[in-house]
Amino acid sequence: MQLPVQSQSTLYTEPWETAAGVEDLVEVARAADRGGFAYIAVCDHVAIPRRLADTMSTVWYDPVATLSFLAAATRRVRLLSHVAVLGLRHPLVTAKQYATLDHLSGGRLILGVGAGHVAEEFAAVGADFTGRGGVLDESIDALRAALGPDEYPEFAGERFTFSGLGQRPRPAQHRIPVWVGGSSPAAVRRAAVRGDGWLPQGDPRDKLPAQIARLQALRERAGIETPLEIGAIAEPLYVGKPRWEVGRRTLTGPADAIAASLREYTGLGVHQVQVRFRSRSRTELLDQMAVFVTDIAPHLTH
Repeated sequence: MQLPVQSQSTLYTEPWETAAGVEDLVEVARAADRGGFAYIAVCDHVAIPRRLADTMSTVWYDPVATLSFLAAATRRVRLLSHVAVLGLRHPLVTAKQYATLDHLSGGRLILGVGAGHVAEEFAAVGADFTGRGGVLDESIDALRAALGPDEYPEFAGERFTFSGLGQRPRPAQHRIPVWVGGSSPAAVRRAAVRGDGWLPQGDPRDKLPAQIARLQALRERAGIETPLEIGAIAEPLYVGKPRWEVGRRTLTGPADAIAASLREYTGLGVHQVQVRFRSRSRTELLDQMAVFVTDIAPHLTH
C-alpha cells in the first residue's frame, strides 16, 4: 500500500490526513509491517506550483528521508519509491541516496521510477522537462551501473558519464529491483525493456490485459527472459457495510466478496496489487487494515 499522510493529492487523500503527523504515519507503517504487507510506498515531488496546489497540495514528503525513517520503525516490509522522478537529480545523487537507504534497511528497497509531469518543478532545479523521457531511460541505465556491486561504477551515455568515482556504502542487495511507473505507451515500453516490474497508474481492470500483452510482447522481442513483476492499483476498499458515503468506485461488502474480486487480478496476469482503504481517522484505517489481514489476505495467496 501507499502510505497516507506523506502525500496529499485530492485525488486520494482522506480529510483526516490534513491534520495528521509523524505518529500517524509510523503507526500505519508498523501495522503494514506486522500484517505482512509486501511493501509500503512513498511519492516524490520537490515543489508544487501554485497553479496545481489546489488539487495536488504541497504536502509531499521526501521519499528517501521518509523511507529511511520508516525503515528504523519496521522490520520486514519492503520500501518502495512510487515513484522517484529520476530526471530531477543526477544519477549519482540518486544512487547515493537509495544505496544508503538499501544499506540501512538491510536490503528492503524497491526503486520505483517515473518521468514526472510538473514542468515548473523541472525548471526550478534546472532539469530537462521536454526531454524527460530520454533522461529517464538513460538514468535507469546509469543507475543499473551505479547501484551494482562495484565500488567504482562506470557508465558512458549521451547525458551522463562517470568513472573512477567511488561510492560506499554499497546496497545490501546484489541487484535492486527497478519498477517503472506509468501507463502511457512510452512508459509501458520502458517497463518492458528496462524494468524489473511495472507500476501502472490507475488503469481500470478492462484495460490491463491489453497493456500486459504489449508488455510481454515487447519484452520477448527484446530477448529478455526474466519475468516482469506486474502490478495494479485496486479500487479503494472498505471491508464491511459502510455507514458513510465511500464513493461509488469503492469495493465494499463482506470479506469473502472483496477477496474474490481481488483474486480476479491474478487471471489478468497481475502479480501484486496495491490497495487503499477509505477511512475517516487513523483508527478506522488501522481497523480496516487489520480485518483485511485476518479475513482477506489469506485468500489471496497462490
